[in-house]
Amino acid sequence: MRTIRLVIEYEGTAYAGWQLQPNGLSVQEVVEDALVGVLGEKVRLISSGRTDAGVHARGMVAHFITSRDLPLSAFREGVNRLLPRDVAIQEADEAPDGFHARFDARGKWYRYTLHLGPVRSPLAARTSWHIRSALDFDAMSAGAAALVGTRDFAAFRSSACEARTTVRTIFSVELAREGDLLYIDVKGSGFLKNMVRVMVGTLLEIGMGKRHAGDMEQLLRQGCRTRAGRTAPSSGLCLMEVWY
Repeated sequence: MRTIRLVIEYEGTAYAGWQLQPNGLSVQEVVEDALVGVLGEKVRLISSGRTDAGVHARGMVAHFITSRDLPLSAFREGVNRLLPRDVAIQEADEAPDGFHARFDARGKWYRYTLHLGPVRSPLAARTSWHIRSALDFDAMSAGAAALVGTRDFAAFRSSACEARTTVRTIFSVELAREGDLLYIDVKGSGFLKNMVRVMVGTLLEIGMGKRHAGDMEQLLRQGCRTRAGRTAPSSGLCLMEVWY
């Protein structure tokens, strides 16, 4: 038996998220269907995690087990020929026996993109959140610094989050401006449901002067979701990379 590791890129606007859904088309479903066309058999993809509806990925990692003796090119070029234009296999390789895309992951990098300016951009609309207000980037950076470390992020998760513990380790939260785009890069060992999007919504309120950078420490201590900022739209979020 072979363990095949895939690195998958997708523009998630048309999908109900990564994971198979009973009432919506998922990225996992379209990739598994394309694999059937190449392998001639059904396989189940195990991913490094989930992305919600409308969230994108540049580096989603997934693996599957097969006994088929096909060249690795079949799992990239062959599968890509059967995938829609908004999903593509970027890498395909043979992983060691026992490799697990989820349990072996050591960290993830998420990027949230804000489009700044008075006029919306049709080209950026699917991959960013348009913000017309002026922002205090220094204040946002100060608030972001409070999120780094091993902390209880109960205030920064969806009410539908089913995680057993809300303690997570964040390696870094960095802001970078590139023209009209502001990137908020969050790297950590793991994330709660909607965690990055709630972080962004809270940082945005700091940037707009609606709350102080020092409020972050209080939010972390209180652990109350209703006191943190809004959940930023899914369109601006992208899973950039998973580390092993």
